[in-house]
Amino acid sequence: MDSLSRAKLARAARSLNRDRDKGLPALVLMTDDERLPDPVAAARELPRGSMIVLRARQTSHRTKLAENLRPIVRARNLKLVIANDPALADRVRAAGVHFSENRAREALHWRARRPKWLITAAAHSLRACHVAKRSHADAVFLAPVFRTKSHSERGQLGAVRARMIAQQAALPVYALGGIGSRRVASLGRGFTGVAAIGALTP
Repeated sequence: MDSLSRAKLARAARSLNRDRDKGLPALVLMTDDERLPDPVAAARELPRGSMIVLRARQTSHRTKLAENLRPIVRARNLKLVIANDPALADRVRAAGVHFSENRAREALHWRARRPKWLITAAAHSLRACHVAKRSHADAVFLAPVFRTKSHSERGQLGAVRARMIAQQAALPVYALGGIGSRRVASLGRGFTGVAAIGALTP
């Protein structure tokens, strides 16, 4: 993805951002072991103030990535959130933690322990959004909104259904899955911003 395309996506994301007053960025980079071979390079290209959700299956790889991302996060005023690893988030002084949908209820525990953390969760339905809300998550990543390689086995929600979910979710919602600048325009109101992998790959 070239710099012009990334800039267009960033502008489109900002146009959605109804929760900027809550300190939530409009644009989020989701790391992916298979689809994003160099998250550090991708982080360097992010607009200032964006967010990174660091996902990695192996603990050693996740730890190394977190350490490598720290100076970029500081230099570019990014928010770093660690997926499913609160201990690592604590150790590297990340902005917070992200939970997969089946671990969303853990947000309640960590909200009590780390009240200043940014805590997010994955969601594939309105019900999952409600679970995250009751668990005091700050935001959810609703996916897949459009067809994506990351969830090829799961049917896409589509812009209309995703928008309806976002408007009824009662907490900030990021659109994830097949996101590009042209598709963002079809989302309409109701979203805090967008998250992407391929669209933010250098």
